[in-house]
Amino acid sequence: MFENLEIMSMAQAMARHAALRQNIVSQNIANADTPGYRARDVSPFSQIYGSGAETGMAATRAGHLTAGPEGGASPRISRLDTDLSPNGNSVSLEAEMVKAVEVRRQHDRALAIYKSSMNVLRASLGRG
Repeated sequence: MFENLEIMSMAQAMARHAALRQNIVSQNIANADTPGYRARDVSPFSQIYGSGAETGMAATRAGHLTAGPEGGASPRISRLDTDLSPNGNSVSLEAEMVKAVEVRRQHDRALAIYKSSMNVLRASLGRG
């Protein structure tokens, strides 16, 4: 009955997306002084999750084959080639700090969704 809840899958995917984006932001900050380094970012979660690309083929029975490992495709990482500095670097520390705050909020939101879902399940089972 409580197997494969979409809300849990969505919260997990959102937390994974936030972790990947935090990794990319930290790489951008670490390479802020590297000549020729291009800043990168991850596609927004709404584009990845809403597109259906994260699920791929679905197995409806135990004998069905799936397209790949569970968890779906990873978000696309793209280079940002805006405002190059004289040494060819495109990292803006201010923009990366703003992205870091956005990532923190996204991760906190994923955890809040997960906790709320767990509270609803506990309440429905009479253990809340």
